[in-house]
Amino acid sequence: MDILGERVAIVTGGGRGIGRGHCLHLAKAGAAVLVNDIDPDSANAVVDEIVTAGGKARASTASIASREGARSLITDCVEYFGRVDIVVNNAGNLCDRTFLKMTDEEFDSVWLVHVKGTFWVSQEAALRMRAQGGGGAIINTTSGAHFGNFGQTNYAAAKGAIASMTYTWAAELARFGVRVNAIGPMAATHMSATYKDETGKAGAAMAMAPELNGPMVVYLASDKACNVSGQIFGVGGERIAHMVQPHYGKTLIRPGGWTLESIDQHFQQQLPAEFGPFGMLGKPYPFHGGVFANNED
Repeated sequence: MDILGERVAIVTGGGRGIGRGHCLHLAKAGAAVLVNDIDPDSANAVVDEIVTAGGKARASTASIASREGARSLITDCVEYFGRVDIVVNNAGNLCDRTFLKMTDEEFDSVWLVHVKGTFWVSQEAALRMRAQGGGGAIINTTSGAHFGNFGQTNYAAAKGAIASMTYTWAAELARFGVRVNAIGPMAATHMSATYKDETGKAGAAMAMAPELNGPMVVYLASDKACNVSGQIFGVGGERIAHMVQPHYGKTLIRPGGWTLESIDQHFQQQLPAEFGPFGMLGKPYPFHGGVFANNED
């Protein structure tokens, strides 16, 4: 289905895995694609695939881990194709470590690429889209890890920040015709190799082919999704799951405000039953009996 004809798309981290799948699907849908990856061999290999199949593509090795790199990425896109209509922020990295052992460098390295890289690329692209007129689409990449995931303070924080930026940019950029959404993809990639299920084994869901995330990206980038902005979707394999925006649940109201005594009187009777599963694995709430030091560490 040629629904992106004459559009120009940028995919960061497009040289392999999920990003490669995005590039191939965008090109198949008619878009000219700038394949961005810091590994030139990977980027050029994807470009060759697209061109061999009759599509349009160029490679970029600009690093999105700096404002200058993000700006040069947008400049390259305009130089090659004349404009930018679609941005897919897919580039990422992992540096897993439990919270008490995580270093500043391990936190910053993930935050820099995921959060600041997404911010820089999107801002530079949105400025260009505004100048061009005609709108555009930004598609960010978040993850169920932002619900909380053991050993991933840096990654979970980054993905939660990207979700919040998605909501904010959708509100701010709508007047320029720019839609902003995000996906939480699932697939077997080099980054998913660290993922473990509740048994400590590699999760079965990670066997999903990375390319299966691409069709939803194409749909969100197209005019068929003109009414979709500020939304996040879990994708991969056979699923498309709408990720509900965080919102307040059961609320207790006390005229005149709460005192310590009134909280003590009502809190434990009213709210603990609302404490459901949390974290990426969605385990049942484990702390109904209390949280106490075991002094084993």
